[in-house]
Amino acid sequence: MISDKFLSNIKTELEDLKKEGLYKGEYEITSQQSADIEIFHQDERKKVINFCANNYLGLANDRDLIEVGKRSLDDYGLGTASVRFICGTQDIHKRFEGRLASFLGYEDVISFSSCFAANNGVFAALFDKDDAIISADLNHASLIDGIRLCKAHRYFYKFDDMADLEKKLQEAQNHKNKVIVTDGVFSMDGDIAKLDQICDLADKYEALLLVDDCHATGFVGANGRGTAEYFAVEGRVDILTSTLGKALGGTAGGFIASRKEIIDKLRNKARPYLFSNNISPVTAATGIEIIDRIENSRDLIEKLGDNTAYFRRAMLEAGFDLRDPKAVHPVVPVMLGDAKLAAHFAKLMIEEEGIYVIAFSYPVVPQGEARIRVQISAAHNQEHLDKAISAFKKVGEQLGVLKI
Repeated sequence: MISDKFLSNIKTELEDLKKEGLYKGEYEITSQQSADIEIFHQDERKKVINFCANNYLGLANDRDLIEVGKRSLDDYGLGTASVRFICGTQDIHKRFEGRLASFLGYEDVISFSSCFAANNGVFAALFDKDDAIISADLNHASLIDGIRLCKAHRYFYKFDDMADLEKKLQEAQNHKNKVIVTDGVFSMDGDIAKLDQICDLADKYEALLLVDDCHATGFVGANGRGTAEYFAVEGRVDILTSTLGKALGGTAGGFIASRKEIIDKLRNKARPYLFSNNISPVTAATGIEIIDRIENSRDLIEKLGDNTAYFRRAMLEAGFDLRDPKAVHPVVPVMLGDAKLAAHFAKLMIEEEGIYVIAFSYPVVPQGEARIRVQISAAHNQEHLDKAISAFKKVGEQLGVLKI
């Protein structure tokens, strides 16, 4: 029975979040995910330009991919209604995993319902109390939660401090196995991990390297193979986790790529794989088509890069604090600091300027580092970018946040 006191405490906590500008409400999107979307808010529908989706390549509503998905529904139905090792593996799953392994340059791939599930399952399946996990301090919540589920010893290093990483590796030398864990791209800031240096340290101290490449797979690197390609260290990342929920179509699903023996052990030991349904046939079928498209043409990757460079340059010239002026990733954090200010800024952008952006504040980011996280897509055209830049300037001047 839920007591009145229990509910009262929750209501008080929610009211406190609202007062502090930390409450995270949701807008309803009444259209397909795209650069131009329609939202429902305060009893009315409003058309806005979307600048906060992970739809990096703009494929979430691609008409040809939708047709591929429709055909897969006819061929395979809605889903397997079972976990993989019982009767939940269809040939489309195996074809997709093989295609993805070939694209990324790994021996094998195992898919999960999400990358959150993959990261929650990988550590406990592979490492035990005699091992050590050396984790970057800004890693995604799914990595943090997965590490907590594992009995291995834990060490943490500052994500961009290689001297600190080496120190932690030295401290962990007596453990049976050591694994360095890092995001390939840290999604709140768009920072790219120094994988070339991390690989060198992994080799020096005989450590494995696990990289979560969710915000890189499909579009970072010359051919979209992620941060390993970006740093020319392909073949040196031992375990790669990533998602299908961002650049690769935006549906649900995650995966782990590695050596065959490691993948085989995960199929037998990873709890989210053994006890949960896998990706849908639609996700697998469209995933194959997306990988084919990325390999056959760099057009979307190049357009995304051009859009990102244009937007970043214009925002810096306008006087906004982008945290790292030299960054190149399509995650563009517009730093505002104060949570209430960030929330008000986003509200004005959406409701008065028709630019859909969301404020990020604690606990998603550290206290005092609230920001508007803008995400650029290959689906954006010049008009989209210019409207957003103009709106940012207008609201920035109104709220007095411009440095120039």
